[in-house]
Amino acid sequence: MEIEHVALLARLKLSDNEKKLFSRQVGSIIDYIHKLNELDTSDVEPTAHVVDVKNVFRADTLRPSLPRKKVLQNSPGKDDSFYTVPKIIE
Repeated sequence: MEIEHVALLARLKLSDNEKKLFSRQVGSIIDYIHKLNELDTSDVEPTAHVVDVKNVFRADTLRPSLPRKKVLQNSPGKDDSFYTVPKIIE
């Protein structure tokens, strides 16, 4: 029943064989989670990353941008200094 509910929410049409297969797979996943819950993790500190993470962003420096003519050269539609696109709003 849960597989059918999830399939409905995801707008998936599943065959009976697929429902049985996914039910077995989800059951295996849940069994594995129960097995993991048997581990004693009381001395393990919660973490978001297993390695230290540091800021990897570069400094924001002012640099010249590409020339407008070069940027627009491969555009299928342009008007003076701008891209042109099909109108989608009435």
